Amino acid sequence: MLNKQSLTVAIVSVLCCAAVQVDGAKPAKGGGGGNHIQRGIQLAEEKHYDAAADEFGKAIKENPKDSRGYANRGTAYRQAARTAIAAGDSEGASTRYQAALADFAKYIELAPKDASGYTEHGQTLSELKQYDAALADFNKALEMKPDDLNTVKFRGFAEIGLNQWDKAVADFSAVIQKKPDDLQSYDRRALAYRSMKNYDAAIADYTFLITKNPNDMEATTKRGYTYSLAQQYENAIADYQAEIKVNPQDNDTFQRMQYAQSMLAAKNASPSPTPPIASPTPEEKRMMDKINPLYIGIGVVALLIIAVIVRLLTRGKAEPTSHRIR
Repeated sequence: MLNKQSLTVAIVSVLCCAAVQVDGAKPAKGGGGGNHIQRGIQLAEEKHYDAAADEFGKAIKENPKDSRGYANRGTAYRQAARTAIAAGDSEGASTRYQAALADFAKYIELAPKDASGYTEHGQTLSELKQYDAALADFNKALEMKPDDLNTVKFRGFAEIGLNQWDKAVADFSAVIQKKPDDLQSYDRRALAYRSMKNYDAAIADYTFLITKNPNDMEATTKRGYTYSLAQQYENAIADYQAEIKVNPQDNDTFQRMQYAQSMLAAKNASPSPTPPIASPTPEEKRMMDKINPLYIGIGVVALLIIAVIVRLLTRGKAEPTSHRIR
């Protein structure tokens, strides 16, 4: 059974820009199925994904050698899986994801030179957090079609999942170079930069997103967090305050702001002076001098010398006798 939270995170943070795309219906070579494909596309556009998958399944039965049916049904299954996750049905999501993988595998089998089959299969694996296998699919697709920016971008998502931050930065930068308004690539690249502790670069990407959309509170909060990591607490507090002004019930951001405020206060606090050691008074000094260990030692030696002299003077002297007559 799939973990609902992990899948939700994967979809939101990795593939939230990916929309359902089904191939246009063309008469299939050597068979029918075109009407079912058309109907499936219509149902998918209406967000009836399971019903769409059923229609694509009918097209497959009429023409099992047409790779389009598998591609379309796999896409419908994948979107149905996302819908199941949103509804809290992780078991239903798991079943649909596995069906999507099977359809995309069949797509690859029927059209092995079509790069999109590997991209779709890899994208589904990414949503299941199977990043190593997804990366292999994306690399295979890019061998066939090196300039496919969507595949480069999806590979960047998988690299983030594998903590390959420098590679992710390179892929998202390649996308941004060709598509400078691809906002999601800026967001993901900022995450990779931040994970590399390149805070200035991450802040620049978040600032670009905010410039493009001043009401993007998510980017503002992420920039605030990055400022906090960079110990730029004043800037972090300003971003957090902007978010809280819009969303007063955002307790997470409120707690982050409190942390930044406490760290700023500690940073600005003057170090406590070390209290001076009081000098002894003249009387205390005289008392200390009197009990100086050196003086004690001298006194002990003097006593020993006196004892020795007395012993020498009394050695061999007769004891006094009594003059009393008995």
